Amino acid sequence: MKIVLDTNVFVSGVFFSGPPHQILQAWRAGKVQLVISPEILDEYVRVGAELGEQFPAVDLSPVLELVTLNAEMVSPGESPESICEDPDDDKFFLCAISAKCRIIVSGDIHVLVKSGYGGVQVLKPREFTGKYFHKSPLET
Repeated sequence: MKIVLDTNVFVSGVFFSGPPHQILQAWRAGKVQLVISPEILDEYVRVGAELGEQFPAVDLSPVLELVTLNAEMVSPGESPESICEDPDDDKFFLCAISAKCRIIVSGDIHVLVKSGYGGVQVLKPREFTGKYFHKSPLET
């Protein structure tokens, strides 16, 4: 299954535990395919570096190297109109649509309210892990 991770989810997954971290672990284990664009990768690097100054014990470099090597890179076109209230968030939808990916995982309200745009569902990290990673007691 292909997914696009909003920057807040990616960076939270690197620096903290919880559902974002579980999603990155699932990606490393090959359970999901991460899709990025050059613009998304640039934002991961920039925001990760900013957070890295606050948490110097966490080294983001190995994760970014894995993303560069193992994520599916797409080069989406421009949108004729703004998708999100914050046009900087449009890159996540453009990436997903370009890769024929149907899921963005985000905690950003400006992205969440656009769920359904272009056939792309936006889920919060906990919703995503609950829907795709956890089995009910009857399935165990």
